[in-house]
Amino acid sequence: MATLSAPLPGSRRAATRPRLGARLAPYGFLAPFFVLFAAFGLFPLLYTAYVSLHRVELQTSERMDWLGFQNYTRLFEDPFFWNALRNTFTIGLLSTVPQLLLALGLAHLLNYRLRGRTFFRVAMLMPYATSVAAATLVFAQLFGRDYGLINWVLSTVGLSPVDWQANTWASQFGVSLIVTWRWTGYNALIYLAGMQSIPQELYESAAVDGASRWQQFRHITVPGLRPTIVFTVVVSTIGATQLFGEPLLYEGNSGGGISHQYQTLGLYLYEQGWTFFHLGRAAAVAWVMFLLIVVLALANAAVAARRNRTDR
Repeated sequence: MATLSAPLPGSRRAATRPRLGARLAPYGFLAPFFVLFAAFGLFPLLYTAYVSLHRVELQTSERMDWLGFQNYTRLFEDPFFWNALRNTFTIGLLSTVPQLLLALGLAHLLNYRLRGRTFFRVAMLMPYATSVAAATLVFAQLFGRDYGLINWVLSTVGLSPVDWQANTWASQFGVSLIVTWRWTGYNALIYLAGMQSIPQELYESAAVDGASRWQQFRHITVPGLRPTIVFTVVVSTIGATQLFGEPLLYEGNSGGGISHQYQTLGLYLYEQGWTFFHLGRAAAVAWVMFLLIVVLALANAAVAARRNRTDR
């Protein structure tokens, strides 16, 4: 009959204590992310802040003259900066509000048991998968002043043609329409995923109580989607602040039109750095945009938190 030998001294402690490799394994799995973030996220951010305090020209980028906050003071004295900031706000408002409302309505329709739902859901992502350059160039042709399809349709109903690239509000509407077309389906699928996480029993109980579909949408769907709505508002606000590709390709120059009527902060940054070669001032614009995004994100979070407190 086999006998059990007594455990060696310290063997129980060695068995319960995790090995050094097991303790370091989670940090090893996380290390690639932090290395990449430090190399391509944190370092460029800090270096841009450093460059924004110097006079740096693109032709002589190795020479850096200390200016302190002069790039920022000159920036705030430039009327074109305030024009770009105002255009960024108006284009962001014209594109974000209709985009999210349309996305919410489309998601509500797709949430029902429709025939061919998979096809419609895939079709929603097609504009998002389309290249920014391709979409903008097509819309620029549609909004052409002399041979554009939009003006041709207006002429068939007796309306005068619109200069969609020179008129201030018309050009901003054209750029906003491109953004709305590209991102509505993406946000609709996010809303649809949020709607499918709402318990179906709530809708069944509301239907038994005689609530209409509009009442169910207003009192069940929208409150249940509140965290998702806050997320899409924050992400859309960040995207509107960084808007660059659509206005750049809409007419093909960094000025944002003849009179800078749709020049955004992204175009203004590009113009300062790669048209006028003032890299220090472009870095200052980048940091102003970064701080603006942080303020807008905190404001959205504060409004959402206050709304949650009032609902309780």
